[in-house]
Amino acid sequence: MSLEVLKRGLLATVQDLGRKGYGKYGISSSGAMDSYACSIANWLAGNEGGEALLEITWSGFSIRFLQNTLASITGADLTPESGGISVPMWRPVIFRKGSELTFKRPVSGCRSYVAVLGGIDVPEVMGSRSTYMRAGIGGLKGRALQSGDVLKMNQTAFESLCMRSSVWSVEYPFQTVNWSAAPRYTYGHPHQVVRVTRGREYGDFSSLALERLLQDEYIVKPESDRMGYRLKGPQLPLVTPREYVSEGVAAGTVQVPADGQPIILMADRQTLGGYPKIAQVASVDLPRVAQLPPGGSIRFHEISQSESEGLYFEQTRKMKLLKSMIDYRLREGFHAAAGFEL
Repeated sequence: MSLEVLKRGLLATVQDLGRKGYGKYGISSSGAMDSYACSIANWLAGNEGGEALLEITWSGFSIRFLQNTLASITGADLTPESGGISVPMWRPVIFRKGSELTFKRPVSGCRSYVAVLGGIDVPEVMGSRSTYMRAGIGGLKGRALQSGDVLKMNQTAFESLCMRSSVWSVEYPFQTVNWSAAPRYTYGHPHQVVRVTRGREYGDFSSLALERLLQDEYIVKPESDRMGYRLKGPQLPLVTPREYVSEGVAAGTVQVPADGQPIILMADRQTLGGYPKIAQVASVDLPRVAQLPPGGSIRFHEISQSESEGLYFEQTRKMKLLKSMIDYRLREGFHAAAGFEL
């Protein structure tokens, strides 16, 4: 089982949920920028959630399925099409052998995820298949995908699913279902309110900086990438400029360098940081940040640590419920079924 990259687009890489436990060696976790969309894409494709998939940034990317393939598309709406027909997102899709999937233009958000049954078959590096381009490891040869690349897939259970699919004989480039796992909230909107807790050096910033952080709007700069989102807005000055000892940082850490412009650290962040940390993005809101395009805006809203933890536990509960519902629907096969949305 395999698929071929026809057009590389702006940036496409193989990712999973990232490598854990290697930060002390200076190795970033990497992984999908939007872990929410990554997990659901895998579930819809019949996987457990951590299998390797494609992360596609912006538009211009296209692939050809070299075998009949069960797949799904989540995350940003980059106008996916196959055979000139719009491909519905947030649901399982069976692509016929020879079908092409093309991402035309961004409508909302900036990162789409394409999962296939069994996952993308690339070697594990330190327990993960995620591409970490800065170190040249993981994914396909540690780099972004290029036109002409062929990726292997592990689709051992595909035929049994097709045998349960009453609509498989219809002549279209793909088949899908009439139910969806799309999120209810506005996903990929270019203007987001992002919840944060206080950072380690929160108290080192002036009262003016703290007021600006929570009242003003910050714009995502074009040089933002998988390492960090650079923001433009009112400066956030310290009470007294000083040097800081470098220490561990996490995804969502909001650092403020000497120019007073905040940076949100993302999946490919460095493992140590010496800039003062004014805030920490709640983990449940990191997918919202990951889908912000250049020119998009952020307003920060402060919550307590206990509130952030409560949001995480509640999301975990809902995600478990969603996976159970998806598994139930997949067991029914590709038959007409009542739709549902979560």
